[in-house]
Amino acid sequence: MKSGLQRRLLLLLLAPLSLFAVVSIYFDYQAAGNAALQQDQQLRRLAPMLADSVIAPANTSSDGPVLLLAPPIAEFIKGRPGFAGYRVSNATGAHLAGDAWISPVVPTTREPEFHSMEDDGVTYRVVAQRFDTRAGELILQLADGSDARQQWVRSVFFKVLMPNLILVLAAAFAVNWAVTRALRPLLELKEAVERRSPRDLSAIDPLGTPAEVRPLVASLNRLFALVNDQAEGQRRFVADAAHQLRTPLAGLQAQVEAWAQAASAPAARGQVTLSVDKVMRLRSATRRTSQLANQLLALSRADASSMSGQPAQRVDLKDLCESVLASHLDAASAKNIDLGLDARFAQVSGHEWLLRELLGNLVDNAVKYTPSAGTVTIRCGVVEGAAGNRGSAQAFLEVEDDGPGIPDAERTRALERFYRVPGTVGEGNGLGLAIANEIARVHRAQLVLEPAAIRDGKPTGLRVRLVLPLLA
Repeated sequence: MKSGLQRRLLLLLLAPLSLFAVVSIYFDYQAAGNAALQQDQQLRRLAPMLADSVIAPANTSSDGPVLLLAPPIAEFIKGRPGFAGYRVSNATGAHLAGDAWISPVVPTTREPEFHSMEDDGVTYRVVAQRFDTRAGELILQLADGSDARQQWVRSVFFKVLMPNLILVLAAAFAVNWAVTRALRPLLELKEAVERRSPRDLSAIDPLGTPAEVRPLVASLNRLFALVNDQAEGQRRFVADAAHQLRTPLAGLQAQVEAWAQAASAPAARGQVTLSVDKVMRLRSATRRTSQLANQLLALSRADASSMSGQPAQRVDLKDLCESVLASHLDAASAKNIDLGLDARFAQVSGHEWLLRELLGNLVDNAVKYTPSAGTVTIRCGVVEGAAGNRGSAQAFLEVEDDGPGIPDAERTRALERFYRVPGTVGEGNGLGLAIANEIARVHRAQLVLEPAAIRDGKPTGLRVRLVLPLLA
């Protein structure tokens, strides 16, 4: 992580610096080219003056022509000691006067010709031109060793490359130091997470991290919380399942072992006779164990922490109530209970199979604990907001019975897992309302328990209601 950020920062800083260096070199080269052009123009202007400096022919054949350097030529030579010179040659290029180290050039025309030459490590710019002088036709050459393009290489190295190289090295050290300092809290966070044990899912303190990293820390904390909730739910489910299944399974095993021993006795001859009472008790225990296993599975599937990330669906409460009513008619008829339906159209956003499980548990509880010839009613619809405001209307789902009800002091605990109200008759596991409450939490709603009616000043029956946001 650190290395990757360092490389990116170095590239982002060094790339502009390199670009600036290339641009600087380009402009220096343009400046040197302009200076060289000005130098050529100066040599072109001075060449005729050098021709005017020839005032007379040679006295003898071995002597050169008589020269009297014009002031501009003299000043040019004097202003560049060791870096300027001139040469006077005859029409064939033979040296007559001036500096012999200037290589001879024989122009074919009378136009000035430019070339570069090197002598003693110095590069000279030389102009050569034919002139008709007082000494006849001569070839005159003027050399200038202050070539701007030669100096340009030294200028680029000392004025551009060296400063930029030093700047790049300094920037590399500065970036390395800055990145190391800036990433220290992030590296400490990484090491702190790596040092954690798999069971340590406590939240990370966001105040100890840089502001840029706090969204990441907040996301990690949310992830830790979700994983911790799921792990806690699994541990609770395993503990509850082991605790609740131990007793009925032990009873079943004891009965089967007793029958097996009776069947293996010599007098039984491999057969055993069971009374109707024993068979009914076996069936009841088996049904209770099966129901308990199904409810535990439903409780695990309805865990709010595991369902929070599942997408919601459009649920028609009226269709839901009708299907649940049909599935419980037989059980209600067996107890001579009037199972009724008061359903009005209402649609909500949620998980249909969970709401079906919730309503099924509520109806199952109501049928189970309502005495014979009692009444159980399933309702759904829309409840208006304050002053009939449609914008604040909500959907509701409820089950009402005229059974024994739940005392006020026990209603909160009745929603806990495996809790049964003292004095409750009939068989049960204490999971029906707990499952319904867990499903309500998944839908970010609350399960409300209240008396169905008041008779002789005392509450009777039970109404369980779930209110959900109405889907437009």
